[in-house]
Amino acid sequence: RRPHHCYRYQKNKPYPKSRFNRSVPDPKTKVQDTGNKKANPDALPLCVHLITHEKQQISSESIDAARMSTNRSLVKSCGKENFHFRIRAFPHSVVRINKMLTCAGADRLQTGMRGSYGKSYGRVARTDMGKELLTVRGKLTDAKKIFEALRKASHKFPGKSEIVVSRNWGFTDIDSQQYMDLRRENRIIFDGNFAKIIQPKGSQEKVKN
Repeated sequence: RRPHHCYRYQKNKPYPKSRFNRSVPDPKTKVQDTGNKKANPDALPLCVHLITHEKQQISSESIDAARMSTNRSLVKSCGKENFHFRIRAFPHSVVRINKMLTCAGADRLQTGMRGSYGKSYGRVARTDMGKELLTVRGKLTDAKKIFEALRKASHKFPGKSEIVVSRNWGFTDIDSQQYMDLRRENRIIFDGNFAKIIQPKGSQEKVKN
């Protein structure tokens, strides 16, 4: 197998699976979410991201290795029902290889061609600086355990990465302090593991009062 550092940098345009590019291998990652996926936002308020500081391509094999490592660590330390783990980078782009002979004396038989197109070889996710690779929501008491699980997962990816705590409440797009205020006013509706804000209705005078 060719080492991934041959495909690490974004050189060309994305090359996704399409009607023009059909014979593409499946990505190694089959599961995007693990843990307590149905937990409502109140149960798991903390949200932690693993973000990358590189513009690069990440193989589907390394994403799957990070998933297995994180899931194993969180199940062991937090328990199955006390976290929800999600993969944020999906390997849409296809990389190619021009297969050559590797037997003894191959240089006499085949010298190759410069700028060859090649056949589909694997799948990679294209990432920019600051892109979230993995996200975990959990309980505030399990913060250190979640940081440790994501630290182990960061070793599966090339380049520099960082663990950051989100300002938002769980997987919602609502700021934590605002969420708590709206919850007291009963202006939050649960929508699976997401939450919606009930907007005030009626004339402006009524809303002000």
